[in-house]
Amino acid sequence: MRRGMSTVFSVKGAFVSIANTRYNEYHKENVNIEKKSMVCMKKSYWWQSWSHFLLWAHVIGVVGFFLVVWRRTAPDKKYLVKTLPVKESAEPMRGPLVSIIVPARNEEYNIRRCVVSLLEQDYGHYEVIVVDDGSTDGTARILDELAATHPNGNRLWVLRLRDLPAGWAGKPHALSRGTQEARGEWFLFTDADTWHAPNALRSALTQAIQERADMFTLGSEQELPTFWDKVLMPMAYLGISMQYPPRLVNDPLSKVAIANGQYILIRREVYNLVGGYKRPELRNTLLDDRDLARVVKENGFRLHLVDGRDLVRVHMYNGLKDEWRGWRKNAYLGSRGGTPFVLLELSGLPQVTIIPFLLPLLAWLTRRKQGKSSIGKVEARVATALELVALVAYRVWLNRQLRVPWYYAFTQPLAGAIFEGILGQSTWRILTKQGVDWRGRTYNGGGKLKQGGDVLAEARTR
Repeated sequence: MRRGMSTVFSVKGAFVSIANTRYNEYHKENVNIEKKSMVCMKKSYWWQSWSHFLLWAHVIGVVGFFLVVWRRTAPDKKYLVKTLPVKESAEPMRGPLVSIIVPARNEEYNIRRCVVSLLEQDYGHYEVIVVDDGSTDGTARILDELAATHPNGNRLWVLRLRDLPAGWAGKPHALSRGTQEARGEWFLFTDADTWHAPNALRSALTQAIQERADMFTLGSEQELPTFWDKVLMPMAYLGISMQYPPRLVNDPLSKVAIANGQYILIRREVYNLVGGYKRPELRNTLLDDRDLARVVKENGFRLHLVDGRDLVRVHMYNGLKDEWRGWRKNAYLGSRGGTPFVLLELSGLPQVTIIPFLLPLLAWLTRRKQGKSSIGKVEARVATALELVALVAYRVWLNRQLRVPWYYAFTQPLAGAIFEGILGQSTWRILTKQGVDWRGRTYNGGGKLKQGGDVLAEARTR
């Protein structure tokens, strides 16, 4: 009996042991399956969360960028020039004498229009000094013709320079030589590719005196007749106004300073007190307008930048090649933050010009790789719409300011790609000391001419 009971209990224990073993194995398999499932879920959640996070971070960044830029650069009525009505004839010898100084190098296509507009100002007490900086085209012939035949040709002086001395950049040297021949209480620095309304000088000078400005500079209207002009100028304006907003430029407590080299009106006394372009750091600058404004403001004098598009017009470049070289000259050196900020620009420029148009494509690529956990079509469309609405709204507003057709807003990716190349090449050439070329001269990073010579000058009075 005992032996039978023992056998029964032995068999029962064996079954229990087998059952426990089976249960443990089954439990372990379930645990392993759950762990694998959790890992897969975590991996899926990780990819899903990061793709969505990056998408909406980009949307917030792009929309925020255009809102901030618009806020910084929106025009203020108090920064508009006070335009005086045009007079039929100038009143001679009234008001302070103004010396208008125009540096010119190979400007045969522009110089006639510029000088004629300057000789026909309705302000009666001024002189025009054109500094012919070694021109090899028809610039000299046109100037001689104007001095001899224009009714106001007796106001025109021509100063001819042959070579550029070592340690100087071309434009600062030409302006410096012009000031040495000038007799005026005020200097007006302007470019050979500008056109001036008859009432421009009188309006600017009157406002500068009334507001007790020491340096008064006008923003000019950009003439943009070609396709490339309309594509690239809004992008250039965006970059400049973002870094140098007029509100900060006109704030005496702010260090931000810039002037428009196409129209700078400055008191002679102030120019001489700060050292003018003879200052060592200004002799070889390629950013003569910005750096002179900085020196003037740092020395406690009043700088005033206003919108003068109704009074001054300019056509800066002719064709894509000319625009590439012109902006390449200034792109790196004109950035306020130095190399770190330029690197930030190089990485950020595609984000606000090209990527918004590519969001649907990028979302499609994530769907192919990640499947159901990727960015959906509706989400991608909403994100794309938000970015493009902000981008196009800002560009339409900016195009209106520059008198560019609204639909050029959709050339933003093209403009961004071109300026990415310009900025990249400008940075590379400056940092590697290859230099940038302009008007037949090549300058290194400090603006120094690689080969210099002596100067022979001749002043002519008409």
